Amino acid sequence: MRNGGRGARAIRYDGAVGSRLGPVKKKRASGPGAEAFARLFEAAREGVYLGSLGPRETTTRAANPHLRLMLGYPAETPPADVRPFDAERFVDAQARAAFLERLSRDGAVSDYLLRLRRADGTAIWVEVTAHVDPGPADSALHVAALMRDVSERKRLEHQARDLQHQLVQAEKLAALGQTISGVAHELNNPLATILTWAERLAQKAPDETTARGLQVILGEAERSARIVRNLLTFARKRHTTRGMVDVNQVVRETLALRAYEQQVNNITTIDALAAGLPQVFADPHQLTQVLLNLVINGEQAMLESTGRGSLIVRTWYELERDSVVIEVSDEGPGVPEDMQTKIFDPFFTTKHVGKGTGLGLTVAYAIVEEHGGRLSVAPGSGRGATFRVELPVGSGDLRPAAGPAADVAVEVGSGSTALVVEDEAALGSAVAEALADVGFTVDRAADGEEALERVKARPYDLIICDLKMPRLDGTAFYRTLAVTYPALAKRIVFVTGDVAGTDAGRFLEESGCRWLAKPFRLRDLLRIARDVVE
Repeated sequence: MRNGGRGARAIRYDGAVGSRLGPVKKKRASGPGAEAFARLFEAAREGVYLGSLGPRETTTRAANPHLRLMLGYPAETPPADVRPFDAERFVDAQARAAFLERLSRDGAVSDYLLRLRRADGTAIWVEVTAHVDPGPADSALHVAALMRDVSERKRLEHQARDLQHQLVQAEKLAALGQTISGVAHELNNPLATILTWAERLAQKAPDETTARGLQVILGEAERSARIVRNLLTFARKRHTTRGMVDVNQVVRETLALRAYEQQVNNITTIDALAAGLPQVFADPHQLTQVLLNLVINGEQAMLESTGRGSLIVRTWYELERDSVVIEVSDEGPGVPEDMQTKIFDPFFTTKHVGKGTGLGLTVAYAIVEEHGGRLSVAPGSGRGATFRVELPVGSGDLRPAAGPAADVAVEVGSGSTALVVEDEAALGSAVAEALADVGFTVDRAADGEEALERVKARPYDLIICDLKMPRLDGTAFYRTLAVTYPALAKRIVFVTGDVAGTDAGRFLEESGCRWLAKPFRLRDLLRIARDVVE
């Protein structure tokens, strides 16, 4: 016997039919029970449906007000016109066939999930609890059903899944960041060694072919060093190094990084860079990261939209706000107005699944904010998206931009003594020989303990010391020296590739010690050495 049973009663009132999930019968019910049931039918906060479902057509005998409301029909719509199970109401045609097959086989369903279209065509999720009433032996199923709109619940479930995915993605990114940081740190020492030796050899005026080869080595080593710095920035392990920066130069270098990819992907770049821009106090590597994100986003938007397009990059000086503005515009589909307030939110992305993490603009926004600037998306004025980076102009009291430095005089260390404390033998040897080239008398130590023994034996005018070393590291060496030889502690220059967000970074900030980030250029090392000695 099917659910619902043969004893279920049917009532007819004013042209509408109510039922305790039983067959409709052509008789008028009366009495207090029938009136109470009619009121319940009208007031129920779930959709109530009575009708027949055929392979192609459906017939509705009764539909309560809440069912009309749920499906978007006007309140006065006749029951016969409310047909939620018509074929065109199903988002997936196969879902209808499966639903009817299940009803025909089992005679009932409970909390059966369907994706249906409302009267205006919008899709909603509906849970159906229904059973088939015994009826004439025809192809139609005589159904009584309760229907519940669960779209909000499904949205929350989807949101929860997205959040879980985002948390997993965040954990992956954190693990990736740690791995990248470790790899980048290991690359710093050999890169510093290569740069030091290449610079030393280039200064010895070799033949033209050798000189050209050394310049190639220097260029490629510096390129590798920039990649390492970008990796460390991603891993949040790189100290922010700011100076007075030429924004136009950063823009040109960033566009040069994308030139080949743009060429093969039919992307044209037009730059309109204002001449005579004042410099800004910024980290050029972080600015490059911001611009790369905006440029790559624009490229991807155009490729997905039309497969080609033009990217316009402009710069100008904003007199009223005393700021430099960088504007990046593309010819993609643009950013819808309702998404412009969310575009910088963590994990928010308009890209297809697998094409983005939703973190690029968030990181870019944070970097610009840290620089006292503002990153915004310009109001839409047609096709494409426009992002603006606004940076405050630095004052003349700030330190000069890091740029090509003048060659250090050969006699910088003449008559001076230096101690190189470095556990990496190749790098220690390169630094020691470079200092000897400019007149220093150099001793070496492989760790802090050996360095302390050296210090006890003779005084030094300069100490170049790594931070991470076995046995006694650079931090402990400095603290011991500050107690026993406080004057000498002020002559230490630390070299390290891992500072920001670490104990080493906090130590350098608190102690005020001079330091260089690996991989460093020899000229920078010698310039600091000269400052210490003088």
